[in-house]
Amino acid sequence: MGCTHAETRAPIPAPQVDASLSQTHGKQTAIFAGGCFWGTQSVFERVKGVVATTAGYAGGSSSTATYDQVTTETTGHAESVKVVYDPAKITYGTLLRIFFSVVHDPTQLNRQGPDVGTSYRSAIFYVNDEQRKISAAYITQLNAAHVFAKPIVTEVTPLKGFYDAESYHQDYALNNPNNPYIMVCDRPKTEALKKEFPELFVEYHGK
Repeated sequence: MGCTHAETRAPIPAPQVDASLSQTHGKQTAIFAGGCFWGTQSVFERVKGVVATTAGYAGGSSSTATYDQVTTETTGHAESVKVVYDPAKITYGTLLRIFFSVVHDPTQLNRQGPDVGTSYRSAIFYVNDEQRKISAAYITQLNAAHVFAKPIVTEVTPLKGFYDAESYHQDYALNNPNNPYIMVCDRPKTEALKKEFPELFVEYHGK
């Protein structure tokens, strides 16, 4: 099975329910799980308005937030990425649009391409009620419009905690561009971002 994002019948529409761009600059946080966190991070760190990204784990407890434990598929964690963004430059709904468009296939249950298990599930960990409402409304909108051939299976669940992944996982796709997995699974995602959202794409060269 390949690693491309879901086939859609038309360009994925923008969310009808979204926050307005803030009048003042600041920092807000969004947490997304969309398969292997290498690819998720490689997309969001190239989005205009995103201030910082961190690969990590969400959905389980701090005592089990290590890569060796999470890969046993017994911890409840999903490989996730914390996205810190400036709400004056980009909205939460636009981040969701990128998440559903190019980060992963939201119709695959507990897997993404060759990666199988609940740690690779599609999930949105909301940090406040506004994020919950925008996420739920967008999934309803996309399903009603039959944007994808199959229903979206993305979980929308409150964030209990986010735990940073080990340092070697941070910017992994950037630091290991010739890794076969990165070339097959993650490079197409950043290319899709550049193609589908050229106005939001920025080059990224590391921290």
